[in-house]
Amino acid sequence: MEMAKRNAVVAMALAVLAVAASVEGQNSDVKTLVKYKHGKKYCDKGWECKGWSTYCCNLTITDYFQTYQFENLFSKRNSPVAHAVGFWDYHSFIAAAALFEPVGFGTTGNKTLQMMEIAAFLGHVGSKTSCGYGVATGGPFAWGLCYNHEMSPMQSYCDDYFKLTYPCTPGAEYYGRGAIPIFWNYNYGAVGEALKVDLLSHPEYIEQNATLAFQAAIWRWMTPIKKSQPSAHDAFVGNWKPTKNDTMENRVPGFGTTMNILYGDGVCGQGDVDSMNNIVSHYLYYLDLLGVGREQAGPHDILTCAEQVPFNPSSKAASTS
Repeated sequence: MEMAKRNAVVAMALAVLAVAASVEGQNSDVKTLVKYKHGKKYCDKGWECKGWSTYCCNLTITDYFQTYQFENLFSKRNSPVAHAVGFWDYHSFIAAAALFEPVGFGTTGNKTLQMMEIAAFLGHVGSKTSCGYGVATGGPFAWGLCYNHEMSPMQSYCDDYFKLTYPCTPGAEYYGRGAIPIFWNYNYGAVGEALKVDLLSHPEYIEQNATLAFQAAIWRWMTPIKKSQPSAHDAFVGNWKPTKNDTMENRVPGFGTTMNILYGDGVCGQGDVDSMNNIVSHYLYYLDLLGVGREQAGPHDILTCAEQVPFNPSSKAASTS
């Protein structure tokens, strides 16, 4: 009888371990499969990086950013008072990121830079989707991914100037949706073209599919507003070399310029305003939580855009918000 009880306990423990292994199997513990062909190394990591490529042999996001870290960064997103309970999750983020990892998202440079880029991108996401406030439980920065769409739109965001390229669909509303919220018909049209999804006719898809919502945000991060300008990704990881004019206008590689690219004079060139400081504070908080440390973020002129001249002053196209 005692032996039977012991066996039952062992069986239960093995079952728990199997479940834990299954969960962890979606993170860095996935075994990398390796094969060689004509002297070249090819790898397959499963759900994040599959298909036997040389790229999959490199460090990918799940190697340094795992489920528990995502949960730490967005610890209050599924609280009863949050507005997008059950929508955002780690798997959706990694599935979206996998589309852009081969072109450098979270995979550029050494491990520290890779982790910093994830913190930077998610710092924007957290600040733009937060319902946190000064005395909120867990602190004001624990409430990122509380929203997945604008709660009280004041307009339909249809700009007829783009009626030939991105005509508004009758009945469609182009209010803010997503991880870095998309506004206006022309932005939905451009993102939809890039992701091969008809967002001009169905902007609501963004608030119905978390992977698509993250993909749209990462695409914006990876794509310049104008061809002559850097993407937020390039400005952050150091791929962008400022021109003499950029230097004169205080635009330098770093986190500050990512805000300039994404929001223009909505937050930049106005000194240390709250709208800018809120984004910066999320980034620093995430650096700390990921174990990188905010001291890696650099001095004030790199971290902020307080004194930067906007790339595209007063242009709707320079901002997603």
